[in-house]
Amino acid sequence: MSDTRWDRLLLNATLATFTGDAAYGLIERGAIGLHQGRIAWVGRMDALPDAPHALAAKVESLDGALVTPGMIDCHTHLVFAGDRSHEFDLRLNGASYEDIARGGGGIVSTVAATRMAGEDQLFVQSLIRAQALLADGVTTLEIKSGYGLDLEGERRMLRVARRIGRELGVGVRTTFLGLHALPPEYRERRDDYVTLVCDTMLPTLAAEGLVDAVDAFCENIGFTLDETRRVFERATQLGIPVKLHAEQLSDLDGAALVAEYQGLSADHLEYLSESGIGAMAAAGTVAVLLPGAFYALRETKLPPVEQLRKAGVPMAVATDCNPGTSPLLSLRLAASMACTLFRLTPEEALRGVTVHAARALGFADRGTLAPGQRGDLLVWDARKPAELCYWIGGQLLQQVWLNGEQVLAA
Repeated sequence: MSDTRWDRLLLNATLATFTGDAAYGLIERGAIGLHQGRIAWVGRMDALPDAPHALAAKVESLDGALVTPGMIDCHTHLVFAGDRSHEFDLRLNGASYEDIARGGGGIVSTVAATRMAGEDQLFVQSLIRAQALLADGVTTLEIKSGYGLDLEGERRMLRVARRIGRELGVGVRTTFLGLHALPPEYRERRDDYVTLVCDTMLPTLAAEGLVDAVDAFCENIGFTLDETRRVFERATQLGIPVKLHAEQLSDLDGAALVAEYQGLSADHLEYLSESGIGAMAAAGTVAVLLPGAFYALRETKLPPVEQLRKAGVPMAVATDCNPGTSPLLSLRLAASMACTLFRLTPEEALRGVTVHAARALGFADRGTLAPGQRGDLLVWDARKPAELCYWIGGQLLQQVWLNGEQVLAA
């Protein structure tokens, strides 16, 4: 009998480990042992080192069900107040994203609603969205600020993000997005606002332990390369990794800029150039594809997936959950959309919401089923991994395990 028994042993599973050389890292008739919140053992049942009940305190058969790593949503704007459903109507009647933003809508309208919301109110509204993501398989997510655009508003958003992680037990990475939009009170004082972000907001929030990464919206209707560089320089001084909203609406060479700073990711990328791809490949920067925004904005310019593929740039997929341009609450649906809209293979899309999404957040302890990884895993009503992208919506998830504990069962 084993000297140290595992807490749980799951048997007779179809394991999509996303490790090794086989497609999906697939192991048929597999088993997975969990101990003290981590994966202790993964392999074929016939390779178990002892009898199941000698190995684990609790043993369960999954009857051949598909098991994957927990999904990781590496780009969300989950914390906000209100909604922008009226803008959906405006876009369908011919208004562009830029038209709405320049008319006082867009990000600044959510800023107004979020500034008016108290912390508890903001938490209650945002928790519902986080629960929806968890119910379809998200066990780790990134949450950006950027709808406060002043010190107290950004602090409140980031505190709510941390609170969501504690409440649900999910992993949360917080990203400071001070350069999201120019707040109305700084409309004629751009430089003063960038200075406020770099010299006051970022160092203060970082000192309070609220910032895991720094982001910016580098676009013609957002912030320039020089302004983005200023906040990246300050983040680098503080030892905080960077990422960037880049090349969504135009090519400003933002991807090359974030790669210059060894950034975690460049996100959106519909207008990404060959030089940007080369810079990302050299730096190891992850390309985060956001099909929800592509769909909601009825974009026609596809991100250069084939060129990214050829260059060996890892491609993650995320929901971009936000109130204006991607009100998407299912990462599995985002993976499906990435296949249909962007022509990713199902394996690429699923690696995009596990392995590569973990990398886009700087995590090395999740995204695969392997010994030592955090015990975040999903049990599906499916036998083949491609089914997770094949079905458009519907309830496929049977069980969610967080940190080695089952927290959700169908």
